[in-house]
Amino acid sequence: MAAVRPTPADPTPGLLAARESGDQRAMPPELGTNSMAVLSGPTFMYSDSTGDVPPGSIGGLVHLDTRLVSGWMLSVNGTRPLLVLRSETIDHYSAQYVLTNPDVPGLPPDSLGIRRLRYVGDGFHERVGLVSFRTEPVRVELRLAVGVDFADLFEVKSGVRDRSSEIIRSHAPDGSELCFRYARNGFSAETRVCCSQPASRVEGDDLVWELTLTPREEWQVDLHVPLPPGMGVVEPVRGDISDVIHRRADAPVRRWSVARAVLRSDNRALQEAVRQSRDDLAALRLDLEVKGERIMLPGAGLPWFLSVFGRDTLIAAYQTLVAGPALAKGALLGLARLQGNECDDFTDEEPGKILHEVRSGELTRTGVKPYGPYYGSADATQLWLILLSEYWRWTRDDQTVRFLRDNALAALNWIDRYGDRDGDGYVEYATRSPEGLGNQCWRDSPDGVSFADGRIPVLPIASCDLQGYVYDAKLRLAELADGPLADPELARRLRAEAADLYDRFNRDFWIEGRGGFYAVGLDGDKNPIDSKTSNMGHLLWSGIVPPERAEAVVRQLMSEDMFSGWGIRTLSREERLYNALGYHRGTVWPHDNSLAVLGLVRYGYRAEANRISLALLEAAEQFGHRLPEAMSGFPRERLLFAVPYPTACSPQAWAAGTPLALVRAMLDVNPVDGRLVLDPDIPPEIGRIVAERVRAFGRCWAVEAVGRTGYARLAEC
Repeated sequence: MAAVRPTPADPTPGLLAARESGDQRAMPPELGTNSMAVLSGPTFMYSDSTGDVPPGSIGGLVHLDTRLVSGWMLSVNGTRPLLVLRSETIDHYSAQYVLTNPDVPGLPPDSLGIRRLRYVGDGFHERVGLVSFRTEPVRVELRLAVGVDFADLFEVKSGVRDRSSEIIRSHAPDGSELCFRYARNGFSAETRVCCSQPASRVEGDDLVWELTLTPREEWQVDLHVPLPPGMGVVEPVRGDISDVIHRRADAPVRRWSVARAVLRSDNRALQEAVRQSRDDLAALRLDLEVKGERIMLPGAGLPWFLSVFGRDTLIAAYQTLVAGPALAKGALLGLARLQGNECDDFTDEEPGKILHEVRSGELTRTGVKPYGPYYGSADATQLWLILLSEYWRWTRDDQTVRFLRDNALAALNWIDRYGDRDGDGYVEYATRSPEGLGNQCWRDSPDGVSFADGRIPVLPIASCDLQGYVYDAKLRLAELADGPLADPELARRLRAEAADLYDRFNRDFWIEGRGGFYAVGLDGDKNPIDSKTSNMGHLLWSGIVPPERAEAVVRQLMSEDMFSGWGIRTLSREERLYNALGYHRGTVWPHDNSLAVLGLVRYGYRAEANRISLALLEAAEQFGHRLPEAMSGFPRERLLFAVPYPTACSPQAWAAGTPLALVRAMLDVNPVDGRLVLDPDIPPEIGRIVAERVRAFGRCWAVEAVGRTGYARLAEC
């Protein structure tokens, strides 16, 4: 019997039982379509529109990948649900829920005004306030049912192990505090729920207040769940809940946002999308201590990816360099400190490799999962080099580049020695871990890379985007070698290697049929994987496409089969596995499109770039000016409005970075020889763009453009 060959759907044949099986859960009906979250760095509280977290849902209070609260249910006189009058987030870390009671025993409908205020900062804080509108005194039983499961976030996505027999409860007899503790195999966690008004009694894990309210009487209780000491965001918001909600409390994250570049435009959709991007990136910002040094970098997205990632973090930092270099520098330093040092099959670590993601939950800390960190990314290493170059171009920070010299050379060595697994000059991927990812390019779902006829290719796979990134990274590192690294011999070698890769790639990956296009990759037998994908846009961004082939690539990307009207689909409708709701099989990803837009501008296709940019900004308007991680690939002319991917992260870092990348593309602004050079092509729908506090070369600039004219000048910071 022939041996079973590994594929992205089964990357370690014979070890399938050790891998996570089954579908990861989508948004459950218990939270509903109007679910809400407050978040601050690696901490979030996810609830339904009343503020409740039903047991068994994906909701709850999560900090550093551990769910500290899994149930949080408020009821009046033994009845729920409460009726929502209106609920909204105020800032990314705060929210308000205005409720009333339904018809319950002893209380006709609308007898009570119920207000819940909450924020996440130096812990989770909630204030529950009641006011009676009855004309006579009323008795009210207010109950908060608390659930704690200490689940690892990976379990929340699939299935939670029952830890109930291992959770120790030591609730305060006077009703002032609930306390839950859990410890197993060296991992420990604690959840405390502290009350400003002690409950009348504690029933199991429920806090119960027996109240008598006179007409118009108001009553409130403050609840606080502390976070473990020494972990989390460095400068969380603190203060009285009312002061936080009304923005009277000092919020360090607002100070950070105010220091970023500011954009004004005649087009409100663009202006609001950029403002929302700034706020979302502030929400996702992680202030972490990595090997003794504090760094700042963007986490990937809510709810599943509030952690350090390689690919996501690097692309988001690249997209946002036009607004300031802080996130880029943090990403470079943080990822360099966790760069691979050895070969480890379980974590896919190799010397010089940049990580895929880092996790902190029980499954990682006890060695069940390989995420401490996990290195299963075949593109993060190249993207790190690309970001290093782009950071230097915008800052001319020679000192940081020289400081990272050894990391850059180690990354280059990984590309040539470990990334190129068989010596054919291409970077390929295949996991060695029973818990490893099958696809290790950005299309990292099991069926994210497929043949046109639907077959899943055998591993290892050399995807086309990886080769484009290598080409760009080597040319950029050659530029650094000619500059701050002062190594002209290295520069000559890298340019020669890039030229050789350019020729071989355009021989081996180009397919003449069906109008001409680039294969999404080569499979383990070096067969071209002949599906049309949005990865062709990444090739334009990297510059590996010859000018004479650019028109054919652009024609493919903008065809009806690939352009949905809201953006370029990840997979053409021509292909067998196309699915408008498939994660990488027909959805529209804003970040994916932003790289294509930058690539189109690089090759002079400004009208096409503007068409995509306008479509994305119009889509953002339909989602409160916040682009989701991904949108469904349904054709715009049929549905008329944009449809989000069912389980898209929101906010999500590289989706938040997309509007800034679109602005850069419209301005075509680039740092050149100590100046900012513009070649704008602003569509009439956008009108004038004015950007202030744009940082380059350690100074601030003001940029203004309309149509095809514009300028950049030095300005006060």
